[in-house]
Amino acid sequence: MADLHIRRNHPFTLDQARALCGRWAEQAQREYGLSCTHTAGADADRVTFSRPGVQGELCVSANAFELHAKLGFLLSALLPRIEAEVTKNLDALLGAQPKPLAPEGAVNRREGA
Repeated sequence: MADLHIRRNHPFTLDQARALCGRWAEQAQREYGLSCTHTAGADADRVTFSRPGVQGELCVSANAFELHAKLGFLLSALLPRIEAEVTKNLDALLGAQPKPLAPEGAVNRREGA
């Protein structure tokens, strides 16, 4: 078995990071066939994921995304490639600046309207 660990700090609010975490889980299910379970917490959210040959979790907090995964025997041989792909996708996701959250009850208005 091989262990995969990736940590990325982020500048987002916890709510924005949670939204990105949800997008990551959707992409992981769609593109890699992972079964994902999203659990919200007071200070952090966790997405546990699995499929034959891999299991792990993505933890998102107010300042970081941290992914831990264990690869089975067959996927262990692909660790460098899997790590590069996961890193690329996570970096792309974190580079996507989410729209600022409007204060509760605020109405978004177009200028000049």
